[in-house]
Amino acid sequence: MEKTNDSALRSAFLRHVCQTSPEPLGIVVARARGTKIWDAGGREYLDLLAGMGVANVGHANPEVVRAIEAQIRSYLHVAVYGEMVQQPQVELARQVAELTPSDLSVVYFTNSGTEAVEGALKTARKFTRRSRFLAFEGAFHGDTFGALSVGGNAIYQRPFEPLLSGVELLPFNDTVALSRIDGSVAAVIVEPVQGEGGVRIPADEFLPALRRRCSAVGALLICDEVITGFGRTGRLFACEHWQVVPDILVLAKALGGGMPLGAFIGRPEIMRTLSVDPPLAHVTTFGGHPVCCAAGLAALDYLLRERLPERAARVGAAWLSELEALTRGTCRVRGKGLLMALEFDSPEVTRRFVTRCFEGGLILNWTLHRDTVVRLVPPLTITDDEIAQANSIMCNALEVSL
Repeated sequence: MEKTNDSALRSAFLRHVCQTSPEPLGIVVARARGTKIWDAGGREYLDLLAGMGVANVGHANPEVVRAIEAQIRSYLHVAVYGEMVQQPQVELARQVAELTPSDLSVVYFTNSGTEAVEGALKTARKFTRRSRFLAFEGAFHGDTFGALSVGGNAIYQRPFEPLLSGVELLPFNDTVALSRIDGSVAAVIVEPVQGEGGVRIPADEFLPALRRRCSAVGALLICDEVITGFGRTGRLFACEHWQVVPDILVLAKALGGGMPLGAFIGRPEIMRTLSVDPPLAHVTTFGGHPVCCAAGLAALDYLLRERLPERAARVGAAWLSELEALTRGTCRVRGKGLLMALEFDSPEVTRRFVTRCFEGGLILNWTLHRDTVVRLVPPLTITDDEIAQANSIMCNALEVSL
């Protein structure tokens, strides 16, 4: 492929690649390693977004890259999901099943988180023979129609209405409202910690109460761990903080180690419903692609061997204390593991802070549903020196933003 100069590349980007915001970052990416991104001019950026939580084991982790290189020499795509035995897919499914709580042991691979949510919703309806879904205000589960329908922000829903019928939103972290879950509900979908909603961490009694209510009325509990899964909050899965076992667990982002991969995992009797009445009740062409699964296997092996969930808990707690000290009450700080947030008083201050950080070489942004909340989701491999560098840039940005 012929190399294009930076100006022409940026111009082609703006002309031919669909823009989803009026002011894209516009970095011409040359390479990315670990916690760093370099642009075509050689400028270095410290990345606290990690591809929106994808690069838990760091950008271009060498072990992941080697696994990808080895797999592409064997075969790429060979058949639709579930028809041919492909070792990377089988091995990743087996390892994920061994790590997920209780008897969640059957994995359906997809290409993304929103596709995994769609599959989980379909499976819940087919298994329970019920039609209604309950979700929570402030939630984000993806942008396809079903996932958008159970999202918690009307601003992003209105342009695409009518959406999926039979959806009701409950206030997040409100145990009293859980009484509205009844025998007509196929499933309740919840993020153990709301990500795009502003890193909202529930009270300790909320998720256990939700689990009990779903069990009492026969509704399935779907935990969306697209962003919290694989060590982000200090446990392998965030639901483990509250000893809650869902009926279906949704994963993506970090699952593929940087390659596109999602999954939903359930008990055998729930997942079996997709193979009968009719067979092939839910299919995907590229879900569980062998190269993506090989990358996911390498990423998972690295994550477990390096004990990155435990490291996220330890490093995150220390960093949270440092952030509270350096912000000196100018914003509210919260987090769990290496999923953290700074909440400001206005969108204007938030934007100034993010802009000043970017000018200083630090990549971060506000959340989709809360334009006053800056979310930090760095690679779980971030070093103490890199944290000190990030703190210095944020401290300088605060001085000129407030």
